Amino acid sequence: MAFLHRVMSCGLAILGLSASLLSAQATSPNETDRSPEAEYLLHAGDVVQIFVWKEPDLTRDVTVRLDGRITMPLLGDVEAAGRTPQELSKELASRLAKLIENPVVTVSLTQPNSSRFFVIGQVGSSGGYPLTGRVTVLQALALAGGFKDFAKTDKILVIRSGSSAPTATSFNYKKIEDGSDLAQNVVLRAGDTILVP
Repeated sequence: MAFLHRVMSCGLAILGLSASLLSAQATSPNETDRSPEAEYLLHAGDVVQIFVWKEPDLTRDVTVRLDGRITMPLLGDVEAAGRTPQELSKELASRLAKLIENPVVTVSLTQPNSSRFFVIGQVGSSGGYPLTGRVTVLQALALAGGFKDFAKTDKILVIRSGSSAPTATSFNYKKIEDGSDLAQNVVLRAGDTILVP
């Protein structure tokens, strides 16, 4: 009986240690828990809300123009494209600091109009779709209405525009279906195109 009690105590200790390790892994600083907006780079067509605390005349919704800039009272044109909302916020606060004492500026993305992905080929509804949050390849295919009867689901390509040249990554739906290669179900980026032959 004492032996059984010792075995159970050891087992519980091991379970406790495992839970602690899992908890530590879940809260590891290596994990990126940044919101999509923190990663989002502004582009032409996006609409942002600029809020300047205690300055209602400077608080407004603005659209990023085709040249990548926005226009602000007192500041004129400010480069917005290629920056995150947080980076734009810091830039505006820095410039306004020369005109206003201790400006507090918040920039929020209200309409990510430039952020789209595309699904073409043998799907129910080809076209462009807004990328307003975290969307995987599988979710994108579902949004596009699934496959048509003669789609080659083992030969799907995800085409991504890179800094130098576009890349094409294979996506085999049959392997997703049987659970053998779930890693290929990547999160899409703005401008990605899924081609279903």
